[in-house]
Amino acid sequence: MPRELLIQVSPEMANNEEMLYQHVSKLVHTSVADLQKIVVVKRSIDARQKAIKFNLKLNIYFKDEVFTDSKIELPNYPNVTNKQEVIVVGAGPAGLFAALQLIELGLKPIVLERGKDVRGRRRDLKAINVDGIVNSDSNYCFGEGGAGTYSDGKLYTRSKKRGDVDRILQLLVAFGATEEILVEAHPHIGTNKLPQIIQDIRDKIIECGGQVLFETRVTDILVKNNEVDGIVTQNGETIHSKKIILATGHSARDIFELLHRKDIFIEAKPFALGVRAEHPQELIDKIQYSCDFRGEFLPPSPYSIVKQVNGRGMYSFCMCPGGVIAPCATADGEVVTNGWSPSKRDQATANSGIVVELRLEDFKPFEKFGPLAGMEFQKQIEQKAWNLAGKTQKVPAQRMIDFTQTKVSGFIPKTSYVPGTTSVELGEVFPSFLTQTMREGFSAFGKAMRGYLTNEAILHAPESRTSSPVRIPRDNFTLEHVQIKGLYPCGEGAGYAGGIISAAIDGEKCALKIAEALGN
Repeated sequence: MPRELLIQVSPEMANNEEMLYQHVSKLVHTSVADLQKIVVVKRSIDARQKAIKFNLKLNIYFKDEVFTDSKIELPNYPNVTNKQEVIVVGAGPAGLFAALQLIELGLKPIVLERGKDVRGRRRDLKAINVDGIVNSDSNYCFGEGGAGTYSDGKLYTRSKKRGDVDRILQLLVAFGATEEILVEAHPHIGTNKLPQIIQDIRDKIIECGGQVLFETRVTDILVKNNEVDGIVTQNGETIHSKKIILATGHSARDIFELLHRKDIFIEAKPFALGVRAEHPQELIDKIQYSCDFRGEFLPPSPYSIVKQVNGRGMYSFCMCPGGVIAPCATADGEVVTNGWSPSKRDQATANSGIVVELRLEDFKPFEKFGPLAGMEFQKQIEQKAWNLAGKTQKVPAQRMIDFTQTKVSGFIPKTSYVPGTTSVELGEVFPSFLTQTMREGFSAFGKAMRGYLTNEAILHAPESRTSSPVRIPRDNFTLEHVQIKGLYPCGEGAGYAGGIISAAIDGEKCALKIAEALGN
C-alpha cells in the first residue's frame, strides 16, 4: 500500500519533479533512490498568505512496493442495435452521458439534437461573432456537446456525490481528456480541446448501435393517457418510444412553451442575472496573488466572490481566467453574454459573470405568462439590451466605476467580445432593484478585493443564462415527470443540474431509472 502524504510546497517545487522527490525524501527520512513513484492525487493553490503555496495530496510508493501505472479505460459497452429504444432529446452532457449509460445497461439510445455536430457549429459561431447572424438551432447554446462545449469546459461541481463525480471525470479521461482533471481542485478541459472529446463520445454511441441525429428539433411530444408515446420533429417525422429523456438545456424556450401549451405541468424557477465583467488578467493576478508578476509557476488566477446586498446574494459565476467573452444569443432580437477559456488560459483578460439572485416575486409583472414568467423577464432584458446597443450583436457596456456612479462612459476600450460594444448607462437595461443591487455590490466587491473596482474593468450586459428559468417537476424516486409517465426531465434545462459534471451525473441517473423500470 502507498503511503499518503499531505504537504504544502512552493509553486516552483510543485512544478519540478526532481525538487519534489528530494523534498519528499527528506520528509519521509529516506533517499530519493528509495522512492519508486510519487503520484499527485490532488492539487490546489493556497493564496491566502503572501507566500503562495500548492497543497498536494501524494501517494508515495517505495522501491520494494508494487506500483502499476494503470490506464483508465472505457467500460465494455455492448452492441445495442436491436435492443429496446429510448429517445434522448438533447446532445449536451446530460444527453450524451445518459446515452452512454443506456448502452452500458443494454438499451438503445436515439439522441436527437436540434443543432449541428460539434465541428459544424463552428461556422455558426463565426457567423454570430463576425456578422451578427444568429442561427436559432446552432450557436453557443445549441448543438452537439451543449452550452459547455464552446463556453469553457469547466468541470468543477459542488456535488457531494464524489463517487459519481469521479466516474464522470474518469470517463472523460478515457475519451481523451488529460488525467490532470482528476488531480486539479478546479478541473478544466478548455474550449479548444473539448470538441474532440465530444466527437469521440458520439462515435462510441454510434459504434455500439445507438443513433445520433443532428439538425433534428423536437416540435411535439406525443402523449396518450398521460404516458409518452414518442416525438415529432420539425420535418414532420414521428419517432415512437415509451421512454423519453428530456435534456434540452436551459435555453430551449420552445420546449418550455410546448410543455405549457400541452398542459404538461412546469413551474417558474428562481435564477440569477447580471453582467459579465472583464478585467486585465494581470490585474486579477496582482489582486489574488498579492504580487506584481505571478511568474512562470502560477497559473492565471481565478477569483470567487459572494456578497449579500440588500438581502440578495450577488456573486461571481463561471469565472474564466485568461479567457474571452462570447455572444450567446439563441434568437434574433436579443443579446446574451457568456465566457470561455482555452485550455492554457493564455488570453490577456479575465472575465466573470457577476449576477444577482432573483426571486419568484420579481417576476410578478409577467405573471400572465404563468410558469413562463421568469423566462419572459429574462427575454425582456435581453431584447432591451439588443435595442439599446444598436440592434446588432454588439452589447451595452460601461466601465465599472462609471456604472457605480451612474455615469455614461465616454469611451469603451476594445474588449475580448468580438462583435463589439456600445456605451450605455446599464441602468437602462435592468429593473431598478437589480441595478441598485449591482451598484452597491460592486462597491462592496472593491472593498473585499482591493483594486477590483476600477474603470479598467468593463461590464457587458446581460449575463442572463445562468440557469433555467423553468423547472420541469419529476418524482424524487422514479425521476419521471410528476404527471406524464415515461417522460424523464433531465439536466440543466429541467432545473436539476448546474454545469457539465452535474448534468452528466443527472443524465446517468435518469438512464439508470429507465433501465430499472424496464427490468434491465
